[in-house]
Amino acid sequence: MSDILEQKKTSTELLQLVSFVIGKEEFGIDILIVKEINRITQITKMPNSPDYVEGVINLRGRIIPIVDLRSRLGLPRKESDKNTRIIVLEISGKTIGFIVDAVKEVLRVPDSIMEAPPEIVSGVNSEFIKSVGKLEDRLIIIIDQEKLLTSKEKQELVKLDEN
Repeated sequence: MSDILEQKKTSTELLQLVSFVIGKEEFGIDILIVKEINRITQITKMPNSPDYVEGVINLRGRIIPIVDLRSRLGLPRKESDKNTRIIVLEISGKTIGFIVDAVKEVLRVPDSIMEAPPEIVSGVNSEFIKSVGKLEDRLIIIIDQEKLLTSKEKQELVKLDEN
């Protein structure tokens, strides 16, 4: 009986996500790690930085590394436009900005609509996908923020903002 109650409890839990777009796909990330969302700004290139690192920005006196989420997900780069945003996240105690094509909305969705990603996922590097949410008229790919960067990559980014 307690198992049934536990299942009902977990199936009614709401996830709060920030949804954003890269290419034609909609992604979501846990709102609890989103610190802020900014328009694209002047990014300073850093020599010898990894391919997926766009550079660094000065965010109110703090130097924040900026990652191109398109290239991190294995998608081709794109010129920024009026919709391009930087989502500033707190991942494992590190503040990192991720460039996305556009931010859509904040969603509150039941945990019960989430499914494990298909084993064969084309177009996006599937190791970063936590789950896929089935909304009424669309699918949303939930990003696993802990897998966006390896511990080695996090250390490389820390070195960038120390320079």
